[in-house]
Parts: sequence; structure tokens; C-alpha cells
Amino acid sequence: MGVLRLHNTMTRREEVFVPADPACVTFYSCGPTVYDDSHIGNFRSFLAADVLRRWIESPLCALQGPDGAEHRGPREVVHVMNITDVGHMTDDAAADGGGEDKMAQAGQRLLEAKKSGKLPPDASVDPSDPHAIAEFYAQRFIEDGAAVGLKVAIEGQRDASLLPRATAHVPQMIEMITRLIERGAAYAVGEPGEQAVYFDVDAFERYGALSNNTIEALSVGAGGRVSETNQSQKKHPADFMLWKADASHLMRWPSPWGEGYPGWHIECSAMSLARLAGLREGGATFDRPDIDLHSGGEDNIFPHHECEVAQSCAATGAPTFARHWFHARFLFVEGEKMSKRKGNFFTVRQLLGEGHEPAAIRLELIGAHYRNNLDFRAQGLKDSARTVERWRRFVAQGEASESPGEPNAATRDAVTSRLQDDLNIAGAIGEINKWIGATERPTRADAELMRTFDGVLGVLDLAQAESAETSIGVFVGVESDERVVALLEERAAARASKDFATSDRIRDELSAMGLAIKDVAGGKVEVTRA
Repeated sequence: MGVLRLHNTMTRREEVFVPADPACVTFYSCGPTVYDDSHIGNFRSFLAADVLRRWIESPLCALQGPDGAEHRGPREVVHVMNITDVGHMTDDAAADGGGEDKMAQAGQRLLEAKKSGKLPPDASVDPSDPHAIAEFYAQRFIEDGAAVGLKVAIEGQRDASLLPRATAHVPQMIEMITRLIERGAAYAVGEPGEQAVYFDVDAFERYGALSNNTIEALSVGAGGRVSETNQSQKKHPADFMLWKADASHLMRWPSPWGEGYPGWHIECSAMSLARLAGLREGGATFDRPDIDLHSGGEDNIFPHHECEVAQSCAATGAPTFARHWFHARFLFVEGEKMSKRKGNFFTVRQLLGEGHEPAAIRLELIGAHYRNNLDFRAQGLKDSARTVERWRRFVAQGEASESPGEPNAATRDAVTSRLQDDLNIAGAIGEINKWIGATERPTRADAELMRTFDGVLGVLDLAQAESAETSIGVFVGVESDERVVALLEERAAARASKDFATSDRIRDELSAMGLAIKDVAGGKVEVTRA
């Protein structure tokens, strides 16, 4: 099985993951921009990082230390995820941050929702207050994250430093920008009090290494669209903004360069180094120069993470900012890019509101390998719900068993091997399902092992939606199987839509299988041998 190997975006190959301290791993994930509810594409990235974090914490996971020795879990992972609550611009990926203010757009959406009565009755938010808007969506993200088992969202409710807000770290950003200017890695342009500050990409020879770009190829500027006025002020088209003085901006702060707001990229460097590397305001000192893991969606690689690497290394003087870069690929819906215009745009909150079980949503979003595109499908969500229920029954039967059983070393090792190999969650789930399918009478040891696996999967103990209860059978003296459960779910859906002909047909099909069904209290179905 060996030690954990992960694909590293920086080197573009799978390699052994070596944290600075294998007993305490530092992990930073790019989190939500709170101008709206996070969609399932965002959560695909967040949950991929959550599964990795859970696996590193697992007693089954072995890591290699800097000394070359193998270190086994359990261990601590300090996982931090930022909340971007600064009012950035719609063209924030561009080198000079143009376009419209995202927070102003969010305020307009909220105002329209308020007028039309689409906001929930308990949603008290002032659409004209950008800080209130940001806090409104930040709390909704935390609620949604906690609902689908995102550990950093759950822990962040107790320790706010694990969910740092960009608005609370402006002093650290100014500290870093000042340091970059002093080191010759950044420069200010414009009249005093009305200046913009840019990072000088020519001052960092490794700029482009993460995204496999070259400075020569970036002649149009990091991220694409730039204004000609700002472009003419820069030394190189790829130089990116660290601060922009703008006294009219919706959210602004005083700075040595004028009242304004920070660039998008500097925020994550300041927040990650402040919480994980010991950046101290008023001295820019560091307890350690880098962090172990940094994650995000593949759309973050360039320009955002590329710029983070450059400014962080230039500020700390360290050769690396993150030892390992972990990126999840894109999510599609029914084979197409997610789009509000196409009507295939979903948020976690929306799916929960439609009655989908949190565990099913989570399993569907984590079930594919993180380096493969994920195709989110309605049928897949149903299949995931069925799989979770199967796992729950397996654990319940095992915990109720009178037999202690023996630990299944073969399955434990097979699942461990899959997850140690670039976090192959799909392969691990396949091993789990093969084991459960071959186990007629689970024992207490089986239930305990499944609980260990679920420490990584994170689905069994999530809240169950009431609608999911209606299709679950109570098996009396009968062994359940997937085919029977599927028929019960189909029958429940038919009855809900008043399709009684289909409901009767399924009853007859179950009868032909030698099973009798009876609708009982709680919306469940009792299944007995006919």
C-alpha cells in the first residue's frame, strides 16, 4: 500500500505527499465568494478537498515525513478555507480588475427578490449594505456546507479563524504589499493618494510554473481583459493588481496608496499565511515559510493560484508557497456545462430544498475521481441515495448482530490501497460495494470497518430528508437486496404522482418474487415473505 501519493499540479505528476510535519498537516482551500449561494460545481471542489482532508486524518492513511520514514495516522489536519467577502469586480480574473462591482449586483438581486417575496420570511438583510450582503451569503454557505458534511464549515462555526474573512485581513494585505514594494517585486503607479499597485512578474522568474505558462506568452495580461489606461501604466502586460485606490468603490479601506480595495489574489496569500504560516501584522514575520497543501478548482490554477505563488514566495523569500497543489476538475450537468440560461444550474441549497438527501448529494459530488470531470445526473443522485441507504442497512445489521466477527483485512487493505493511490475515491467505493454485496450477514466488526471508511466518505450520519423515508422498506424476516429497494422507491414515486397502475404493477412484480408488501406508519413499507 505504501504512503500517500497525490498528483501535484505544480510538477504535473503524481508524487509522494511529504508534509513538513506528518503529525500536523496544514491545508488551505480556496473557498466561496459570498455574492450568491455556492453552486454544486463549487461544492465539487470543496468536497474533494474535504475527502482528502478526511483521508489524511484517517488511521488507515500513511504519510512520508521529511526524514523519509513512514508515519501512520490518525493525525491532525489544520484545514482553513477563506470566505471572500470583499466587493470585487466582475472581471476580477483580469489583471486590473474591471467590470461591475459584484456586491452591487448581489444587492440588486436581493432587492428584486425582496420585492417579489422570493426571500425566506426570516431573511433580514439590507440590500444596500455590502457587509450585510456578504454576511448573509457567508452564513448560507456555512449552513449548506455543514449540511453536506464539509468539516471545515462545521468546525468554522466553533473557530472562526478556520473560515477567515477577507475583510478582516486587509491590514495583513497592506503589510504584504508594502513588503513586496520594499523587495522590488511590486510598484505603485499614479498620483499620490490615487495609486494602483501591481506585482512585477519579471521580478519573479518562476511566474507561470504552476499553470505551465510563460511570461512571453502572457502578453495580453493575466486573466485576459485589461483596460488600455491601466495597461499603459504597467511594466509588463501580465503584471497583476495588488491594490487599487478608488474612493467611489462600494467597499474600501485606507492605505498608503489611497482609499481603495485589494486585488483578488493578495487576499488568499494574506489569509493563508496569517493562519497557517504565522504572518504577523506589523512586522511580516513568519513562523514557517510555506503550507503543506493548497486546493481549489482547476479554474483557480490561472491566474489566481499562479499569482498567489508569485506574491507569497516574493514576500516570504521561501522557494515554495505550498508543498503540494491539489485541483479538482470541472462539473457538468447531464453532459453539459452548468448554465442558468440552460436551466441546469443547481445550488446545494436548492437541491436540499427539493427534498434530496444531503448524503446523496455529497456522495454524488465525491463519487468520481477528482481529476476526472464529474457529470452530475438526476439518475446518479437517485443511485447515490440508494447506495447510502444500502450502507446504512449494512451498518445497522452489523451493529445489531450477536456475532463480533473478525476485521476484514482484505477489504481494509484494498480500500486503503485505492485511496493511497491519488485519492481514488471511485475505486474505494467500488471495493466497499463489492465487499457489502458478498457479505450475507454483517458482523459488528463489519459495521466498525464501514464506520472507519465513512470517516472518509462522510455520509452515514448526515441528516435524512423526510422524502427519503417513504421508499425505505422495513424487512421482516427477509434479506433486502438492491433490486427490491429499487422497486420500492419506484413504487413510492408512482404513488406520489398518483400513478396507481404502475404502483399495482410493482406490487405484482414483488409478489412474483415471493414478497408481500404492506404500507405502514411513517410512510414506510413492510416487506415479508408471501
